Amino acid sequence: MSLPLVLLSLLSVASLVAAEVRFSEIRSDGRPIIPFDEFGFTHRGRLELNITRLSLSGATPDSSALSKVGFFLSTRDAWVHVLQQIEDGEINCVFGSDAVQKVYTFDRLPSLTTTELNFVYAEIDADQYTLVFANCLPQLKVSMSVRSAMYNLEDGNSNRRDYLSAGITLFSLIVLIGTGWSFLKPYLQDKDKKVLMIVIPLQVVANIAQVVIDETGPFRHEWVTWKQVFLLVDVICCCAVLFPIVWSIKNLREAARTDGKAAVNLMKLTLFRHYYIVVICYIYFTRVVVYALETITSYKYLWTSIITGELATLAFYVFTGYKFKPEAHNPYFVIDEDEDAATEQLKLEDEFEL
Repeated sequence: MSLPLVLLSLLSVASLVAAEVRFSEIRSDGRPIIPFDEFGFTHRGRLELNITRLSLSGATPDSSALSKVGFFLSTRDAWVHVLQQIEDGEINCVFGSDAVQKVYTFDRLPSLTTTELNFVYAEIDADQYTLVFANCLPQLKVSMSVRSAMYNLEDGNSNRRDYLSAGITLFSLIVLIGTGWSFLKPYLQDKDKKVLMIVIPLQVVANIAQVVIDETGPFRHEWVTWKQVFLLVDVICCCAVLFPIVWSIKNLREAARTDGKAAVNLMKLTLFRHYYIVVICYIYFTRVVVYALETITSYKYLWTSIITGELATLAFYVFTGYKFKPEAHNPYFVIDEDEDAATEQLKLEDEFEL
């Protein structure tokens, strides 16, 4: 059996799984609200909390007061309701609201000197929840190391964890590239190379930002900054990839007015003009429309926005591969000897301006 087949076989049986498992370090933190992570639970959802190096500093409260310190789960709608209750003066602490689901409050600690805690919480109401730590005692500071694991059990009587496979496509692609399924030809102009020199480092920064966003969670102070960096870099990259297409169209249009041979090439650039429009539509759809769907769609139908984005990406890749596939009759590669026909085509298409 060849090496690629062996690797693909191993990938097909490997346990490449993804769940929301987070390791968080909190040191002498007095923030009233510390969000940890968001996860979509089914009716058999589970949350595991493993707390180590727990210590309380500042004003030492009695055990009953610690009922205002702990972890809870909340949906977005419930959190809006809680904020409204606090603003109206109905409650003075998050744990006074029935809209949130208490996971564990520190009044249940065996003693104030407890440093380790392990707890499993079962969630039976399917929805998108955020794990949050609340401290309603202003003088109290908390230090702890938190490992939170959120997952769903499979339906039925099985206690197996229901994971989604992750990374299989990526590793399959790496195997295919390693066996020579991809090739690169040095046909880029200097301007195109400069664009790549800009876009590739920006994509590295975007990937780093995405890793930080995924691995740290909103409990870190700099999480919002990395989120903004990712969005900014993503927008810049989306704009940058359009420049080579625009340059190619405009340069050949200008050359066609002075060079008769360029008219042949310009006629073939109909493909690029169509591709330019498709790229614009793809960027707008995946960055704006899909985000809007995620915002307005309830958790029960949140999968539709994800499917929509993935189908749009698949359609874009299929269109790109089909239009630019190397074949004898591809209009982009065929040399048209009819200069007059090309020139007439140019006049008809002169209305297209970028």
